[in-house]
This record gives sequence, structure tokens and C-alpha cells, in this order.
Amino acid sequence: MASSNKVKIGIIGGAGYTGGELLRILVNHPNADIQFVHSNSNAGNPVWKVHTDLIGSTDLVFSGTLSNDIDVLFLCLGHGDAVKFLSENPIESHIKIIDLSQDFRIAKEGNDFVYGLPELQRDKIKQAKNIANPGCFATAIQMGILPLAAHNKITQDIHVSGITGSTGAGQSLTLTSHFSWRNNNMSVYKALNHQHLKEINQSLKGLQTGLDKAVHFIPYRGDFTRGIIATTYTPCSWSLEEAKEKYKSYYASHPFTHVLDENIDLKQVVNTNNCLLYLEKHGDQLMIVSIIDNLLKGASGQAVQNMNLLFGLDETAGLRLKATGF
Repeated sequence: MASSNKVKIGIIGGAGYTGGELLRILVNHPNADIQFVHSNSNAGNPVWKVHTDLIGSTDLVFSGTLSNDIDVLFLCLGHGDAVKFLSENPIESHIKIIDLSQDFRIAKEGNDFVYGLPELQRDKIKQAKNIANPGCFATAIQMGILPLAAHNKITQDIHVSGITGSTGAGQSLTLTSHFSWRNNNMSVYKALNHQHLKEINQSLKGLQTGLDKAVHFIPYRGDFTRGIIATTYTPCSWSLEEAKEKYKSYYASHPFTHVLDENIDLKQVVNTNNCLLYLEKHGDQLMIVSIIDNLLKGASGQAVQNMNLLFGLDETAGLRLKATGF
């Protein structure tokens, strides 16, 4: 990193939702020096022409070429496209990579990407070369379960239902992201077979040795643009007071995750990098509600949090964002 304490940054796929969110954070980040924002389809256009809320905030222009004069490269590409990009564009060894797709999240031989969930393995992230940013649903669901796995308390299957905003589907228009379909509407999709289950199970088995219980997940498309609310329940021998104490202790050193005693709602986290958790006990069932902004803690905000950790910066730099209460 440069002696000025600025991180030189390149962004691939800067015209989409996650690229736009990344730019909104980084243009005001005290340690960020954006060297280029790459977009094949928008090369030569001012960034604010695509991300119109950045008018007056940046003079950056989309580039059609790459530069190696950077410290970190963010890949804001579709699933499968990150692997393709790296195979076609060799990256110099001094450059760290933070990938926001699902291409490198699952550990396997030859994959040197560290899974970038700070609340799970912050120390490994600090020492990493490359980071695989977690999925949005995966982040929300794991935050509700990690303390259980850390205390070997997953004794039965886990059941989760979660609702996500339309931005979770990406910027390309589809039937189910079209306003006339999405508005005042909801639907189930990828029931019990969502792609994020793989990374969730990987994390839980890493915490609780020998875990053989399943996570059953029903995702819903919500009729709003941003946010995820996930509700998890599973048998647990802890009392409600014990569960709250264990959860608050687990997240005590993590600046973006908060366990509340009062019920929570999405407006408290939308436009922030926060995750809020709320617990209830019903008979032997522990219920955990978790909420995040799918584009921030579920994507670009967490990517910047990982960048901060990689380069020894304040973990919260550029991420002290305020929700819109009304």
C-alpha cells in the first residue's frame, strides 16, 4: 500500500448494482484511491451517467482497459464470470482480489481465496491474498446461526425462511424483477435448493466438528428493492437469557453486528453495513431473526469491510452509514 495510506483500487463490472454500491462507499472512503472502473458496455461514459445519484460526487469515467498500478481489484461480475475474467486476464502477484461472485466461496484444492465473513474468520481475512465475498442470504442466515455452531448447540435440523429485495436478482431485467410483476407480489423460489446453502454448510461444519444436521431454507422474492429478513428456528437447550448472553458475547468485538432485546425491522439496516439480530424462545425452539441490506452487508459493504481488514485499516472506515428511518 502507498505510503500515503491510500489503497489503490480497480473495479471490474462497475456498472451493475454491486459496482454502484461499491463506488458510493469508496468515493467517500478516507483511504480509497480509485484508479479505474472497468465496464465494456460503458467505456468512455462518466460514472454518474450510469449511477445518477453520484452526480457531483465523482468525475470518474468508465474504462475499457485495465491497469496493474493498483493494490486491490474488486470483481463485481456475474456468477461464473469471475473465473472467466481471471483466466483471460492474468493479475500481477502484488494485487489482492476481492470477488463478489460465488465462484470462489467453496474451499477446494487450488482455491486460495479466503471466505470473507469477518464475524467468522476475521484473523484469516487479515492475512489473506484473495477474498471470496459471501452471498447475501448466506450472510444473513449465518449471522443467526454461527453462535450456535460455535458452542456445539446445533442438535437438530435448522429451518429458515427469508425474504429478499429485488436488487438481489441483479440489474438485468427478468420477468420476476419487472416492476409490474414484483410490485404488491411475493413468491417462493429455489426452495430447499438455494445456492447459498453450500457456503452456509461449509461454515457451520468448520465451527461444529462432525455436524450432520441439515439447513432447510425457503427463500422468497419480496416486493421491495433492498434488504433481507431471515427467520431461523431450531431446538436449543439454552434459556432465552442464556441465548442472548451467548450471542452478545460472540459478536461483542464485531462493530456491525448487534443483538437487540426488542423486535427489529428492515428500515433499521437498509443503507447500512449493519446486521441486527433478535431472539425469541418458543417451547424448546430458539427463533432468530436477522436483517441486513443485501447490497451492503450482503455484498459491497462487506467487500469494503474485507478490504479494510486486508490493508490494516479501521474495519469501519467508509462504512459508518446511517439508515433512513422514514
